[in-house]
Amino acid sequence: MVTEKTLSIAFHIYNTIAELGPEDKQLCLEAEKALNSSYSPYSGFRVGAAILLESGKIIHGSNQENAAFPSGLCAERAALFNFGSNYPNEKITHIAITSYTDKFVVENPVTPCGACLQVLAEYERKQVSEIEVLLYCLNGAVWKIKGAKAFLPFLFFENRLNRSDDKTA
Repeated sequence: MVTEKTLSIAFHIYNTIAELGPEDKQLCLEAEKALNSSYSPYSGFRVGAAILLESGKIIHGSNQENAAFPSGLCAERAALFNFGSNYPNEKITHIAITSYTDKFVVENPVTPCGACLQVLAEYERKQVSEIEVLLYCLNGAVWKIKGAKAFLPFLFFENRLNRSDDKTA
């Protein structure tokens, strides 16, 4: 027997950053500041991310390219790994992401790649709460999405990988 299921996501679209509340607006502006540390000499496509912790601390990340292309790192993972290394006992409430290039006008918010979403999902799982994602298009719309699963509903998780009663570990 075949069963068909339908998935849907809900998210909010704001026409401009001015429509956001003060905390979300500030986090988007922090993501914009993070663009300044982007190292993107090959693509010319800068990405900045800013993470808001429950304590109020803001952490930045930007994309870092390398001539050996797979050796680079996305802004989202740069910020998330910074968080994991330096604030492992805190909780992330929000992440804002923005992008810019001199080559063309970015007309819509840019979404995280699958690898970044998987890392985001891992931190959500660790802290047992979803992270609000703000995708900010400079001089344009902001999309507000709740949790990594909204982007990637079939995230990879295998609960037996972290079993503490495993005697072979």
